[in-house]
Amino acid sequence: MSEDLFELGGRKFNSRLLSGTGKFADDSIIPAVCEASGSEIITVALRRVDLESKTDNVINFIPKHMQLLPNTSGARTADEAVRIARLARAMGCGDWIKIEVISDNKYLLPDGYETAKATEILAKEGFIVLPYVNADLYIARSLVDAGAAAVMPLGSPIGTNRGLQTREMVRILIEEISLPIIVDAGIGRPSEACEAMEMGADACLVNTAIATACDPVTMAKAFGRAVKAGREAYLSGPGAKHRQAMASSPLTGFLSED
Repeated sequence: MSEDLFELGGRKFNSRLLSGTGKFADDSIIPAVCEASGSEIITVALRRVDLESKTDNVINFIPKHMQLLPNTSGARTADEAVRIARLARAMGCGDWIKIEVISDNKYLLPDGYETAKATEILAKEGFIVLPYVNADLYIARSLVDAGAAAVMPLGSPIGTNRGLQTREMVRILIEEISLPIIVDAGIGRPSEACEAMEMGADACLVNTAIATACDPVTMAKAFGRAVKAGREAYLSGPGAKHRQAMASSPLTGFLSED
């Protein structure tokens, strides 16, 4: 199989697993998690970044080789997301930004309309914009028009570990949207990440499932392998399904049978 690199934002990556930095019992475990997973892109909520602190700053635990992806967690409108993105750039966090606009406090579902507004503004300002949205075809199309670098549909509500509840909608996005599809939120097991990749997703972002595991480092390794296995299965072209049994070897012409 030829080299299969993940291209995003003008860069090429070996890994198709994106990592998060939230919910770890101790941020000092983040380097080991990144190494075990093989992830090369990592997201961090800008509100957790304190560049003036020499000891209590999550940025200090992110390996230098990784692509930093600040996110706008906490934004409730497009204007707030834009302000956070500009602040991240001014703080030296680069031009990549994951847009999260959430005003619903119960289900934490993203606001697609406000997300598209923020995406259009920031893409015009030269940001590499990765918007987190519901798995909705119309929203995804509006993000394409707005200049997004990828579309990040949720698998299920954020932090739930409930897996690919939006499976069919994600499948439609994979078929219809020309941008990379990165399944984000809700993936709770490596097998679910593997399934998303088998379906043809370009990548997965996993945070809670790794951070809340009893052994986050081992779970990170499992997710890294699962994403790779799912990608290889997708590229290999799985065989067709059949309603009836299909023998894998001839049933006649052996021993005394005709």
